[in-house]
Amino acid sequence: MELWYTENQTPNVNFSMKVKSHLYSEKSPFQQIDVIDTYEFGRVLVIDGWTMVTEKDEFIYHEMITHVALATNPEIKRVLVIGAGDGGTVRELTRYASIEKIDMVEIDEVVVKASREFLPFTANKLGDPRVNLYFEDGIKFVEGKVNEYDLIIVDSTDPIGPGEGLFTTEFYRNCFNALTEKGILVNQGESPYYSNNSREMKRAFSKLKNIFPICEAYQYHMPTYASGHWLFGFASKKLHPVKDFNGVRWEELGLATKYYNKELHVGAFSLPNYVREQLNSEE
Repeated sequence: MELWYTENQTPNVNFSMKVKSHLYSEKSPFQQIDVIDTYEFGRVLVIDGWTMVTEKDEFIYHEMITHVALATNPEIKRVLVIGAGDGGTVRELTRYASIEKIDMVEIDEVVVKASREFLPFTANKLGDPRVNLYFEDGIKFVEGKVNEYDLIIVDSTDPIGPGEGLFTTEFYRNCFNALTEKGILVNQGESPYYSNNSREMKRAFSKLKNIFPICEAYQYHMPTYASGHWLFGFASKKLHPVKDFNGVRWEELGLATKYYNKELHVGAFSLPNYVREQLNSEE
């Protein structure tokens, strides 16, 4: 008998993977968490029926959410990661010897436990001595903090359930206050393609534009996410991701990457016209 996992990406579009086995299933106080092993994509973390991480393509997401900011400002030392329970973002951050502290705030400890047991390819650096794990609400964690972090990465799920509050004006304003003078915020920016995703993309970007003097969006291509075309937001107090980028300096670090490179860094900010029009429209 064949087993298939199907994600309903829109009311009219399904994405399916052939399953070898169902490795893990648990209902936490916040969400339903499953890990499956598939023939094409390896192990897959599924939360509330949505694909979060796959063994085959996670490197795309995690390289692009981290290296763009670190290549723009190589002096980043203190980092706050909100969400990211699978550990992949932290894994990429720990590759930088210059980073002194990584605070990771994940509301659902069950996600981290499952990832450590079943997703070692992403969770293998959560024990790094620079990493401090906090199992609490990232929205409340950032409140009242001033001038504490050089980089904040909001590695969130879609704006439903536990991730909803990570897309609000109040949250982004608190992040602004928590950042240092050259601070950078990178957030999961949704997709421009399907209407349910693009609506949230426009709302999040418009809020960031009203708070940060520098606000840009950059794209990456994720085979297992709805439509495959997704964005991150880049917001900063002083540094522009292209004008202040020095690709040669980043290459001198000697970091081996599978997706990110200095040419892609610049090109990722060259958005298609239909995406530009959406981001420039008034919400």
